[in-house]
Amino acid sequence: MIVPAAPPSLPPFTLDRVGIVMMSAVGDAVHVMPIIHAIKAHSPTSRITWVLQPGPATLVRGHPLVDDIVLFDRSKGWTAFLHTRRELASRRFDVVLALQVYFKAGLITSFTHAPLKLGFDRARARDANWMFTTHRIAPHAGQHVQDQYFEFLEALGVPHGVPQWTLGPWNDDERRWQRDFHAQFDRPIAPIVVATSKVAKDWMPERWAAVCHLLWNDFGLQPVLVGGRSPREVAAEAVILRHAPMAHSALGSGLRRLAAILDGAAVALSPDTGPLHLAVALRTPVISLLGYTNPKRVGPYDFSRDLMIDAYGDPDEDYPLDTTYREDRMERISVDDVRAMLTRWQERYRRP
Repeated sequence: MIVPAAPPSLPPFTLDRVGIVMMSAVGDAVHVMPIIHAIKAHSPTSRITWVLQPGPATLVRGHPLVDDIVLFDRSKGWTAFLHTRRELASRRFDVVLALQVYFKAGLITSFTHAPLKLGFDRARARDANWMFTTHRIAPHAGQHVQDQYFEFLEALGVPHGVPQWTLGPWNDDERRWQRDFHAQFDRPIAPIVVATSKVAKDWMPERWAAVCHLLWNDFGLQPVLVGGRSPREVAAEAVILRHAPMAHSALGSGLRRLAAILDGAAVALSPDTGPLHLAVALRTPVISLLGYTNPKRVGPYDFSRDLMIDAYGDPDEDYPLDTTYREDRMERISVDDVRAMLTRWQERYRRP
């Protein structure tokens, strides 16, 4: 299918073979899914190859719209680049979307073979990432990450409409596991994401423990701890379970099962991390706690934003939409702040 050149400077291209370079976080992987949906809806015969790391790969492997995955395993150091270059050597693309702006992603983009490698404009392409692309989207004021990705579709002339994800349990085994997991509780569950990839984004485990008591006693919900089993997550788990023994720990379930847990939850609670955006994609109400990262850029995109606790800005501050981080803001969030959002959830979202 020939697509007319998008103004102002793209050459004619096809969408028969599309490569996507977005390798890192789970949240970013979630934001890529609406891009893939839109391309497939516009050009159903497109074959989409995605370069990403093993963690987020477990979330999308087997997705009906993802045809091919090339792994970049950064834990292997420089040999990871050699492996990925070998994997990409035999693949040819019509268009490559360079959605990640770090230098390592630029190197991976340079390994791809395509006449059109589309990346961010020079101002937004950090680490000289613009050097690895052949064409760039137009400069634009700051936007939510999801809207920034939609800029690539607009440059290609691909309509996108309302975002689509198709995440969550896909097959009978996953649905069976989901039913069995939820059946062990006598009340609806409320997953709590206990930690993130950066300590500055975490909330204090003692306060999560207090929230567990709120969930159990005031809202009739079963607190379920979710996430991986990093040292910080395990340490948080120990504190929470010591102070709130009614909580159930499902740490280390893996991303596919985490999706099944979130998919069947009444409400989730999370700092800025991948499961927050996964909950949004699954249309599970999520109380989000943000302070370190800019909520205008990385908060919930189009669902349950009214449940967001914004500790990033000062009272009545109209802060800019940028990538600035703010230290020591998460401690501003109180247990009462979460209680207020749970009350709002109960009024606006809770099913009878």
